[in-house]
Amino acid sequence: MLRVPKAILDQNAGKECSEAELAKFLGLKLTGPTRVEFSSALKFGLLERPSAGRIRMTELARQILRPQDPKEELDSLRQAALKAPDIGDVYRHYRGENLPDEQFFDNALVDTFKLPQTKLSEFKAIFLDTLRKAQLVEEHDGKIRILDVAAPEVTSPQAAAEAIKKLGKSVTIAPTDSCFVMMPFASPLGDHYGLIYEPAIKNAGLKAVRADDDIFATGKIIDQVWTGIRAARVLVAELTSRNPNVFYELGLAHALKKPVVLVSSNEADVPFDVRHIRVIYYDVNDPFWGEKLMAKVAENVLSALKNPAEATFTSAYE
Repeated sequence: MLRVPKAILDQNAGKECSEAELAKFLGLKLTGPTRVEFSSALKFGLLERPSAGRIRMTELARQILRPQDPKEELDSLRQAALKAPDIGDVYRHYRGENLPDEQFFDNALVDTFKLPQTKLSEFKAIFLDTLRKAQLVEEHDGKIRILDVAAPEVTSPQAAAEAIKKLGKSVTIAPTDSCFVMMPFASPLGDHYGLIYEPAIKNAGLKAVRADDDIFATGKIIDQVWTGIRAARVLVAELTSRNPNVFYELGLAHALKKPVVLVSSNEADVPFDVRHIRVIYYDVNDPFWGEKLMAKVAENVLSALKNPAEATFTSAYE
């Protein structure tokens, strides 16, 4: 994609030109495939049309091709990646998560993002190549994690609210619908409930419920937990620290085939047999981790309601 604005910069001093002239700069004829390449560069925000039939490189392209420092180049590459319609949408959907196994990823691309089955291989190759160049992926143990960067397009309250609003329109939520939160009660993790999980779930339109705050009273504790899990339409599980009570409650939720949004600050705390389910990973060393996690939890709660299979445990024996 960069070779198109680079041709304008190198052979036309960065000035606007006609499509025919641009094709000539590239050593091509103005055919259908050439126009597709121009269109792709436009989608990435590397080109713009000042008028019909005319093309010029954008300031974003100039910052990538003639950066003043490495940070400017990286930031510009990331902006370009996030501007691309399908690539940006898939990135935002999986930011802060490992990409699912190929079968589940393909299903999501077709069912959620409406990509044609015949285009999946091409899209995945372009998607991963783009994100690698923008340093938006981290690869480890055969898994690809999509990094959640502090880019304005991703982390602004307006963008987060718009994403939640869009998802909210795709599901039906009743005033009595609840989201049961399974997490340790002691600080510091216990503090995440009031600071992050409760407001995130409220933003998604559901009532947040945590055992110690909302349903613990006299009587058998496990009976009340069981009631809370059964009544919940969706659940959130904070897996950081591998708390035995959380794991026990998670097992009950999975036995009931409830969709559960999994959250952890590190992959080591996520049991290997549930890593095929979507897991939100967060980094407390990121100064924006709270805002990012709040937005991501709200989105994934709604996504779990829209596509329960993404968040429901299934075993090889079913």
